[in-house]
Parts: sequence; C-alpha cells; structure tokens
Amino acid sequence: MLHHPAKPPQPRRPTMVDVARRAGVSLKTVSRVVNNEPAVGPELAGRVMTAISELGFRRNGIARNLRSRQVSATIGLLIEEIANPFYATIAGVAAEIAAAHQTLLITASSEEDPDRERTLLLEMVQRRVDGLLVVPAGTDHSFLRREVEMGLPAVFLDRPPGQLLADVVLLDNQGGSRTGIRSLLDAGHRRIGILLGSLNVYTMRERLTGIQAELSGSGIPYDEALVRNGIEGPEQASRAVADMFGLADRPTAFFCANNRLTLGALQELHRQDSDAALVGFDDFELSHLMPRPLTVIAYDQRELARIATEQLFRRIGGDRSWPSTSVLPTQLVHRGLS
Repeated sequence: MLHHPAKPPQPRRPTMVDVARRAGVSLKTVSRVVNNEPAVGPELAGRVMTAISELGFRRNGIARNLRSRQVSATIGLLIEEIANPFYATIAGVAAEIAAAHQTLLITASSEEDPDRERTLLLEMVQRRVDGLLVVPAGTDHSFLRREVEMGLPAVFLDRPPGQLLADVVLLDNQGGSRTGIRSLLDAGHRRIGILLGSLNVYTMRERLTGIQAELSGSGIPYDEALVRNGIEGPEQASRAVADMFGLADRPTAFFCANNRLTLGALQELHRQDSDAALVGFDDFELSHLMPRPLTVIAYDQRELARIATEQLFRRIGGDRSWPSTSVLPTQLVHRGLS
C-alpha cells in the first residue's frame, strides 16, 4: 500500500470577514472599500486598507467577476523568449484557455535573467493577477512563498521552481535523451558529438544526465573531446560541429540538445556535404523539409501548455489538493528528405 506524506497545514487565506474584524468595521464597509465604492469616510477607509495590508488580503477576482459579469480577471505568464516558437506556442495555448475562462493573459519575458524574472513576477503579484504560469529562469523562487501560501495559484512548466512547493509540468528530458542516444548506438555509431546549451538551465542538465546514463549503460565512454556546452545559438553550434570535424578521430554522428543547436549543426553538415547522422531534441517548423535525413525528439508542445494552464484554472477555482508533477513523454520522429 502506498503511503502519502501528510499534508502540512496550509495557512488560511485571509477573508473580508478577517479584514472587517481587524479593522473593527462591518463586512459591508470592507466590501465598499475593496470595490472602490464611494460612501466610505477616509478614516474608516484608512483602517480597512491598513488591515488589508497587515493581513495580506487579496480580493477574489474570479468570484467578483462572476457576480459582475465583467471580463477583468487576469493571469500572468512568464516565459523565456517571446521570439522562440516554443514559447510562442505556450503563450498561444494559454491565451486560448484564458479567453474561454473570460480571463485576460499578461505575458512577459525574463530573457533567462533570474533578476528580471523576480522583478516581473513581483510586479504581476502587485497587479493582483489571479494566478501565475511560469517558465522559470532562476533557481530560487522563495520570494513567491508568502503569496502562494496565502492562496495565489502558481504553476511552473518546462522547469521546476526552486525553494517553492508548486504544481509542475515537465518533459521527460532524461528519457528523451536516452532514446535519442540509443538510436545512434543501435545504428552503429560510437563517436557521437554532443552539443549542449547552458548547463545552468534545468532542462539541459537533465538531457545531459540522460546522455551520460545511456552511454554508460552501453559501455561507451563519455569523451569530453566530443562535448561542447554553453552553446548559445545556431552560429556557435555550426562552429562547434566544424571544430569537431577537425579532430583526428572525427564524430560519425551528432546529438543536439535543443532545436536551435540542431539548426546550426544542419548548416555545417550541409556545408561540408557530410552524411553524419543527426539527432536533435525538440522538433521545429519545416523539419520535414530539411534537405537531409535527421531525427528529432518530439513532444506535444500544446499539450504541455494545456495541462499547465488548465491546472492553474483548477487552482483558481478552489482546488487545494497537494501540488502535482506531470511529465510528458517524448518520441523519436524521422524528419528531412531522404
């Protein structure tokens, strides 16, 4: 029998009744202040606002909107780079689902900067969004703990939060990488060039762990001479492939840990008219039209966004169950023109 850890007592989110009690006024007075109605004297309004600040009270926007039939509820989405098609897909799906819930979506980009991420998330909190969707850049999100404990829903996707208990929707990064490396080993390749982005990023570390595990399990040494990390885009990836082709014992295959690196590798392989095998994590637009065969580790980007956004609205709707972690599977897909 499975035993689940006991759920720690969750701090109760303050209500208007608590505010009224703290301020020593009627519930109706609190309601008028919260809804910016006139007819409340400055002294009473000041006591109410002081109580709201001390208790950390947040107005229930969803319930208020249902009563008023107004579309003014909002959720915040923080992504890494708006121009990246992956994040554009996430934003598009989140916007569709938010619209179905009569909710506006505020989108911002952290540009992989933890300080910018913190500033933007706290600004969204200050704007009293009804929930947060976050693709995290940093590793410490304890600055959101008080808001989350007081009832602000937050769902993290693609990467887990740091120092914060919250819902998470992830990809099977390790499993996908293992499957990709296994396909190259099964094809007879033993010299595999590996291109990685920044190892400060959770997904990249997970994919590297999968690569190393599959090589180790197959008795193939992890050769540092065949590994390039910290690659930031297609141009650097192209140069990394050219560099490894300069080795005396050059690679016969390449594994790229994201689609931007795959594009750079494709450019160099085409330039050198090389038939080296290529596997890349993440599918990309027009991959099926590439002028050479390649294999991508694909997954349903829309499903990733859908699961995260629908979970957020369940939380907004009152679901207070234990935070969950969902992991989406990946699959190998053969692309390009043979």
